[in-house]
Amino acid sequence: QVQLVESGGGLVQAGGSLKLSCVASGRAISSYGMGWFRQAPGKEREFAAAITWSGVPTLYADSVKGRFTISRDNAKNRVYLQINNLKPEDTAVYYCAIHQGGSFSLASGYAYWGQGTQVTVSS
Repeated sequence: QVQLVESGGGLVQAGGSLKLSCVASGRAISSYGMGWFRQAPGKEREFAAAITWSGVPTLYADSVKGRFTISRDNAKNRVYLQINNLKPEDTAVYYCAIHQGGSFSLASGYAYWGQGTQVTVSS
């Protein structure tokens, strides 16, 4: 079965940094685009970043542009999200997903999801 597992979340002060990781099993992701989404308490899941199968181009939500960097290592079947200058509003559960077609910025464009990793930013 296809499985995605995120890691790297934690409790960080505002202005700090985190690097999230996502490892896939059951499927090689080298031929697929990948995305990161996040969901804060009481809010719907929202798009954060996406990357094509080749690594170029990348796509970011306006709220994270300039602070988040998505990257991938197909040889290791992994995708990463580097988060810099964290803000309290970044607090959310972060999910990675495999793109299936259509829009890279909508959840409907993705077929498989991980369980999420919690990011909490204190002021």
